[in-house]
Amino acid sequence: MKDAIYVSKENYLKAILEAEAEGNQVIPATLAHWLEVSAPAVTMALKRLKRDGYVEVRTDGIVRLTPAGRETAYRTALRHHLIERMLSEIFGMEWYEIHEEAERLEHAVSPAFETKLKDKLGAGGACPHGNFVLPESPAERKSRGEIPLSEAKAGERYTVVSLHERDPKLLLFLHGAGIGPNETLRVVSQNYDQTVSIELPAGASILGRPAAEAIWLRSQSAR
Repeated sequence: MKDAIYVSKENYLKAILEAEAEGNQVIPATLAHWLEVSAPAVTMALKRLKRDGYVEVRTDGIVRLTPAGRETAYRTALRHHLIERMLSEIFGMEWYEIHEEAERLEHAVSPAFETKLKDKLGAGGACPHGNFVLPESPAERKSRGEIPLSEAKAGERYTVVSLHERDPKLLLFLHGAGIGPNETLRVVSQNYDQTVSIELPAGASILGRPAAEAIWLRSQSAR
């Protein structure tokens, strides 16, 4: 069994990789926010990761993965992705429940089991939240005709393409509001207070900006 330090190492490296994939420059505060840990904990973790050759920390505070760090981070992200698909496609677990479970299980997957999962599910494909192994930058998403709910046009109907999945509480909130992958909605208005009013099959709802930025859509008129 892997000890807590090793698990923490994988979580830090995966967070750096995912933040970079989304187009962010990673600084210690980014990791503290994403991983919900204290600033001193991040400082200590980065010292260990730098010592072991997994990260480089520039003089301006930007954290970057070394080739060894990037490989370890990608393997962790891939295991997480495969476990989410396994829980959904094989065991029928709901999309809003699987992220936390995959966070726990990803550290226990052996290379042999990882190979079995890839043989069973395929190495590609999207997870139940609509995401691939690594997140994509907003520019990449927009180049495919996707748009966050926070920027969607009032009066248009959309299909939910994917959801940011880092926050399990947000996923549960969205499920409770009737919002999930492949669901449809109509944007009623983008409001002055940065909330968004929407209509769903289950009724009307108002979402704050953090939730609206986590929901990516495709216009039904673009089909």
